[in-house]
Amino acid sequence: MSWEKAECGFVVVVNHEEQYSIWPDYKALPEGWRAVGQQGDKAQCLAWIEQHWTDMRPLSLRQALETAGQR
Repeated sequence: MSWEKAECGFVVVVNHEEQYSIWPDYKALPEGWRAVGQQGDKAQCLAWIEQHWTDMRPLSLRQALETAGQR
């Protein structure tokens, strides 16, 4: 099954840096990624990511900048 086929379902996944992606629902999740509970076709999953992933900076960078600003 190809990622481009209409019948391919996807899940939205996130890693420890709070970076999002989509993954085919028929494949095991890659190490370091977890499902966030959103699933559907490719367009639905990408729309969800666009709406919810508002800060593209990795979590570690956001935390470092926050810490530096508190000094």
